[in-house]
Amino acid sequence: MLQSEFELLERCLLVQVELTQIKSQEDLNELRLLAESARGSVVSCICCKRDTPDPSTFVGKGKVIEIADAVVEHEINTVIFNNSLTPAQERNLEKILKVRVMDRVALILTIFSQRARTYEGKLQVELANLQYQQARLVRGWTHLERQKGGFGLRGGPGETQIELDRRALRERIAAVKEALDAVLKRREQNRSLREKNAVPIVSFVGYTNAGKSSLFNVLTHANVYAQDQLFATLDPTLRSLRLPTVGKVILADTVGFIRNLPHDLIAAFRGTLEETAKADLLLHVVDASDENKDSNIEAVKSVLSQLGSQNLPTLIVYNKSDLVDGSAKGIIRNSHNQPQLVYVSAKTGEGINFLLEAIQELLSARFCEFTARLGAAHGRLRSMLYASKAVVCESYDDEGQSIVSVKITPVDAAMIDSRTNGQLTLTCLEKEKPWKKNNNFDFDFDSVM
Repeated sequence: MLQSEFELLERCLLVQVELTQIKSQEDLNELRLLAESARGSVVSCICCKRDTPDPSTFVGKGKVIEIADAVVEHEINTVIFNNSLTPAQERNLEKILKVRVMDRVALILTIFSQRARTYEGKLQVELANLQYQQARLVRGWTHLERQKGGFGLRGGPGETQIELDRRALRERIAAVKEALDAVLKRREQNRSLREKNAVPIVSFVGYTNAGKSSLFNVLTHANVYAQDQLFATLDPTLRSLRLPTVGKVILADTVGFIRNLPHDLIAAFRGTLEETAKADLLLHVVDASDENKDSNIEAVKSVLSQLGSQNLPTLIVYNKSDLVDGSAKGIIRNSHNQPQLVYVSAKTGEGINFLLEAIQELLSARFCEFTARLGAAHGRLRSMLYASKAVVCESYDDEGQSIVSVKITPVDAAMIDSRTNGQLTLTCLEKEKPWKKNNNFDFDFDSVM
């Protein structure tokens, strides 16, 4: 187990270094919230500006002395930098300050280690931690100083032991990846079954602490952990919801995003985040009361782009509207008259009906409508259409054949056509089969029972 998983941060000193060459600077208040989310107590903060990072200590000798004095004065246990430190910088700072030093990435990994509850979540966090530590081998390896390797005790301390530890890390990473692959295969099977049954997936995305889980609980009457803290929810949660005009819908609550989310975390959580990539609709939940909401929206879009989800249908949901005076009511539409934005409050319930209406309207666009003429030989086809609740109305022509108006998803229509050996294509009265227009799915309907 890594030390970051069981060491308490206790009394923390935050260090904010603004680099003139870097346009986007991390928010110090957000770092404070991250530290508090990791069960740390923020005692003091030190800010400074530099043109470039110092190769040895990131902040330079003078500022290190100031930090060291603050560590002694405030009895600091952990110094947290709102920047990414190299292994050498972290090691040098710890030798000088005599306390634990961590950067923003390590802090986020610490929070994730504390929050993981499910088997999959723990595996994902362990993988991200191992990958982060693999290039460092800084903390937790002080026993190496007692080792001496090489002929005649030359060649430096701990060389042999370090290689053994690196090999152990590689082996553990391989084992965790293998275990995750098994979990992801089961997840893919469940996802394939949902695709087979044409159950639409609505995935909640958004910046951490935007109120996704609270809104998720309101819509599904679930009991997902929701608190006013960053990364309150880590493990994904799926719940079903039935909408009048759409039927059964799967809602997926996923981990919140953050600016510069560590790449190792994105890679480790890719299987979980595929619930987002495979969604039929994204609910981008935004904290309407956050003064940094615009930059938070861009941060979420950046992560969605890394997941290949940037072009999915998206509904912006401004949550916590009860904290903003003059919030708009109803559904705000784009130039194509499609729902684009809804103001809601998970706390008061305001706007929830408009949100459900917008979700239904956007999901209804997934359906195709056509008319089919069914004869006596098409009993199985007729039965499957009714079983899918796709028949809107039915009448009969002069020859006694059934004329059915069908409203169905393209995936369902293609599946029924495949299972009936093309009978839906033969009986459809439209010249161009609507479920075949712009059809970009490729799914073997007979591969899943």
